Amino acid sequence: MRLAPTVATETVLSLRAASFGYGDRPVLADADLVVHPGEVVAVLGPNGAGKSTLMKGILGLNELVSGSVTLFGIPSTEFHDRARMGYVPQRHTLSATVRATAEEIVASGRLPRLGWLGRMRATDRQIVARALDVVGLADRAATEVSTLSGGQQRRVLIARALASQPDVLIMDEPTAGVDAASQHVLAAVLERLASRAVTMVIVTHEIGALKRLFTRVVVVDSGRIQFDGTPQQYSTAQGGAHRDHDDHDMHHHDDDELDSEGGVVPRGPLDQLRGHHGWSA
Repeated sequence: MRLAPTVATETVLSLRAASFGYGDRPVLADADLVVHPGEVVAVLGPNGAGKSTLMKGILGLNELVSGSVTLFGIPSTEFHDRARMGYVPQRHTLSATVRATAEEIVASGRLPRLGWLGRMRATDRQIVARALDVVGLADRAATEVSTLSGGQQRRVLIARALASQPDVLIMDEPTAGVDAASQHVLAAVLERLASRAVTMVIVTHEIGALKRLFTRVVVVDSGRIQFDGTPQQYSTAQGGAHRDHDDHDMHHHDDDELDSEGGVVPRGPLDQLRGHHGWSA
């Protein structure tokens, strides 16, 4: 992230009649979407609806067939500071063959921010340590990731994205494939980031444990954005069909694991958390 915080009036991303796909075949068509700083946007929809295509299109990983995409006010074709876009990909676990510690995986997230020599400095090491702190894994820094649980591995991937000090976090199914307890821990981590105005776009097949995070809900189905509104408007549109499933309370039973004073990080979302003992929301 830059030394100065994102200007409050700056648009994080803007899609205008954007279609993404392969060659001239759009998988997602005519998408209009604007995300402002501090928003936490849920992107919902069934499997195959186009959610991941939308996210990869924003990240420049899928071809823009038509329309326009601007990132921080810059046309995507001219935008090169990809470190500002923190991406947590959809995967259930890190490979069992990976022989790396949690700290080493998170440190790889610093690569876009390193100078031409590519050497880690003291500041970079502080940022890596702080990223592990934020996700509650400071005590597992030296642990091989292959020995961590699925939920812990997911938090390592979030920490890796945070280590690049992005202006927006884009996450593809962050709670998929982990047990309910791990989902609640992940939700607690993301909720505390949201409480510090970290912008997030989160793809998920259901709101579930993340419900209290969201300021916006976008529904993608049949290759188009079918709904874009507040969580309250979404609940109304659903007619309460999912209320019993989504309204369960989130228990912060793992708060002790997450408490930390951490080190000094000079800028970015991690800096916003500095000095908040206990991470009280």
